[in-house]
Amino acid sequence: MNTPTLDEAGWQARLAEGARELGVELGAAQLGILWRYGQMLRERNEQVNLTSIVSPEGILQLHMLDSLTLVPHLGDARRIIDVGTGGGFPGIPLAVACPNAEFTLIDGTQKKIRFVAESIAALGIGNAHAHAARAESYAGEKDFDLVVVRAVGSLVDVLHNAGHLVGPAGRLLAMKGRYPRAELEQLPSGCRLEGVERLNVPGLDAERHLVVLARHKSPARAGK
Repeated sequence: MNTPTLDEAGWQARLAEGARELGVELGAAQLGILWRYGQMLRERNEQVNLTSIVSPEGILQLHMLDSLTLVPHLGDARRIIDVGTGGGFPGIPLAVACPNAEFTLIDGTQKKIRFVAESIAALGIGNAHAHAARAESYAGEKDFDLVVVRAVGSLVDVLHNAGHLVGPAGRLLAMKGRYPRAELEQLPSGCRLEGVERLNVPGLDAERHLVVLARHKSPARAGK
């Protein structure tokens, strides 16, 4: 069944407003790229199953704005890897919103990462690169400033599969829905939990949390 035609002007206006609530300013060119990416996702999804979220409203809130909630948490990171990017989230919106950082997007599902790579080329997103790979077997450059994961397994599994991608001073950002109390209790002793923060997606009444992890514990202070 065909989904309704996207209203380009209205969709972009709502994206700009929602991003502004997150402290992210998107220019006309950036809004245009994200609009076109949403269209390409919907069109390809008719032939290949990339995502179950295909409505204009769903793409706006559950893909674009949900991804952009990470922007204030990227700090001064310059090399960022999106593990298990699926249809390109959060990597594509982050790359468009943060042109001064370099983004590597990986996924083990060929049909998904092929779409992401083709879209990056078609839209001219020069600071994003897509590779077909699973985190545990990724053979490219490592030591990333940030490793980002969104809806990809438990925290223990994420650390086991992607922890080696985090640089010595880097962090791992895991996007979660409800507060992951049970997962936090199972974290290995060699991992440092830096915090769990509430994420608020504009216009969405649903729980979102960000778990911030470092690869190693800090050395014990003298006298402790």
